[in-house]
Amino acid sequence: MKTTRQQQDATRRQIVASAVDLMTRQGFDGTTMKDIARAAGIGDATIYKYFPTKDRIVLGYLDDVAHQALANTMQTPGFAGYQLQEKLQRLTDAVLERLLADREFVAQVRSLARRSPLSMLAEPLAARQSLREAVTSFLEAAEASGEIEPCDFKGMAGGLYTDYLAGVVTYWLADTSDEFADTTQLVDLSLGVLVQALRGGLVNRVLQLGGFVLRSQMARMVQHSSGLMGMLQLAKHAMASAPTSPARAAPAAAAGSPASPEPAKPPRATRKPRAASPAPAATATTPVKPATTPRKKKAV
Repeated sequence: MKTTRQQQDATRRQIVASAVDLMTRQGFDGTTMKDIARAAGIGDATIYKYFPTKDRIVLGYLDDVAHQALANTMQTPGFAGYQLQEKLQRLTDAVLERLLADREFVAQVRSLARRSPLSMLAEPLAARQSLREAVTSFLEAAEASGEIEPCDFKGMAGGLYTDYLAGVVTYWLADTSDEFADTTQLVDLSLGVLVQALRGGLVNRVLQLGGFVLRSQMARMVQHSSGLMGMLQLAKHAMASAPTSPARAAPAAAAGSPASPEPAKPPRATRKPRAASPAPAATATTPVKPATTPRKKKAV
C-alpha cells in the first residue's frame, strides 16, 4: 500500500522526535539507527528510506527548527510594519524559542559539529536558503522604505546571518545568566550595531576594504565573549552619534533651511518573559508587536 505525502511527513517527524528523545538520554554515540526505528514504531529497514545516517537525522531536526521559526516569525501580528532590527530580532528569538525545549540535545549537536564539521556540512540545509531569502527580503523592505542606505550585499547578508545565528546559539548554550539575560543583551546590541551601520552606508564601505573576513570570524567572535558587550556598546554609541550621511542630508539642504529635529524616541524597554495570555489582534492602523521571548531555563 502506497503511503501518502502526509503519512511520509508524519513518519519523518516521528523519527526526528524519537531521535531527539533518545539522543538526549543516551547520547549521540549511544543511540543506534535501530533504536530510533523501534522508538518511532517503524521497521529497522524503513528508517533508511527517510534518513541514511544519524547525522542526517540531526540535520533534519535543524531544518525543522529553522522552518518552524520562520513560520512563527512571519505569522507575528503586525510583522510587516516592523523595522529591520525588530524583524531580525524576532527571527532570532523565534529560533531560540524553538530550541529551548531541546537545549540539552542542541548542546550535543554543537559538540558533534565541532567534532565532525565535514559530516554536518556535507549536505546543505534547505532551511539555510530559506533564512537567507527571509533576511534578503527584510533588507529589501528596509531599503525601499528609506530606513537604510542602498545595500549592495543583500544576498550575502543572509549567509552572514546564518553564521551569526550559529554564534548566538553557541553563546546561549553557555549562558548561565538569569532568564538568559546576557544572550538577550548580546542580540540587542549586535543587531543594533548592524542596523546603525546599514543606516549610514558603513557596511558597503567596509566590504570594499575586505569585509569577507567578517564571515569567517563572526561565530568565533560571539563565542569569545570577554569584552564583547563593552565593544558593542561603544560601537553602537559611536555610530548613533556619527554625522548623517550626505545622501540623507541632501533633502534638508535643498530645502534651504535646517531640517527639523526628529522627535526623540523613547528608549527600548528591556524585554521580559512573555505572559501566557494570547496576543491581542492588530488594528488597521497600529500593528501589534509580539510579546517578548520566554527565556526561562529548562528544569533539570
